[in-house]
Amino acid sequence: MAKLFFRYGPMNSGKSTALLQVAHNYEERGQKVLLAKPGIDKKAGNRVISRLGVDRAVDILLAPEDSLLQRVLQASNFQTIEIACLLIDEAQFLSPEQVDDALALTVFHGIPVIAYGLRTDFLTHAFPGSARLLEIAHQLEELKTICRCGKKAMFNARMGTEGILRAGEQVAIDGLTARYEALCAACYLDPNATVA
Repeated sequence: MAKLFFRYGPMNSGKSTALLQVAHNYEERGQKVLLAKPGIDKKAGNRVISRLGVDRAVDILLAPEDSLLQRVLQASNFQTIEIACLLIDEAQFLSPEQVDDALALTVFHGIPVIAYGLRTDFLTHAFPGSARLLEIAHQLEELKTICRCGKKAMFNARMGTEGILRAGEQVAIDGLTARYEALCAACYLDPNATVA
């Protein structure tokens, strides 16, 4: 049975790198994968880019109003091309309806879906796509990284010139209008935290 996986972690936990490795593994075995991501992620355009320097074009760039189900079925020529797996980068930016479509792809079309993304924003609030994935994914997998202090990082701090920002819009893409740092709970909650 195909499953919907949500592999989540803070910034720098290797989500995009893992996605690209999974795509490589499938294709090395002669299997067809589709890569998708929400178009709101402007920093890489129509590509998935790993911080390690590996990148690749996506097959589906989703607008907020797009049906993920319809876009995948169109990309597979309505099932004439067998899709071994759908890989989604920046899944936190999916709409709840697009996450529901991902589940439908697994249940009704037998296509495994592996979604990679952040669990929460810089204020520790769930993104709508992540919240829905946490509710309905068949399997949850945490990807880990470490904080500047060496402990397990779990929060995505938006950094300003003086330290951690505690207010602002939910979405500000890394490198375009913001800079982020993965921090443990203690470093994130430290009122005196400064820019590293």
